[in-house]
Amino acid sequence: MPLTLPERQPQADVKALPGQESSNAADAGARRLSAAVARGDEAAFRELYDSYHERVFRLALVIGGGDEALAREAVQSVFLTAASKLRRVDSEAHLWNWLARVARQQIGKVWRQKGQEAAMVPMAELPDCSLVEPSDSELEEKLDAALLRMTSEERQLIEWFYFDKLSHKEMATRLALTPKAVSSRLERARAKLKLFLERENKHDT
Repeated sequence: MPLTLPERQPQADVKALPGQESSNAADAGARRLSAAVARGDEAAFRELYDSYHERVFRLALVIGGGDEALAREAVQSVFLTAASKLRRVDSEAHLWNWLARVARQQIGKVWRQKGQEAAMVPMAELPDCSLVEPSDSELEEKLDAALLRMTSEERQLIEWFYFDKLSHKEMATRLALTPKAVSSRLERARAKLKLFLERENKHDT
């Protein structure tokens, strides 16, 4: 039976600063979630996936230069690795950093297998938990910046396709278009996003 540390009693006459309560709640949630996943709790694993798969995909999409197949492969690897290797973390930032490092590691591994030079800092074989790297948030901002360079319709199609998981038929109904028209517009939007992300990554190398 796993040992459970006693909860720390709240100190009297100490008030949380603005935003501190939500931060403390997020950190406590991350500790609970990581501990449950480490025990093999399937419900906790599903909660972890539901909470982080979109953010991991967004990060992997940028790191991979807009390569959708590579990004999806990285996401799958991240959560397979989490199911077997994730252990207790100290905070929500601690948990996110671990997931992000696995994504970087997986993409670097694929690039090396293809004989390509990975445009990133080499990572350890198993990502250790450490402080959050500013580059992760910068990469997420890079995706947002690329989306802002697109038209409102293109952004909407990308959001619906990648993050809301809508089918072409569902998008067509919302836009009063045919599925074929949506497919054509979405393909152009995806190609444009990939081009923007490739250019951004080249600027960083």
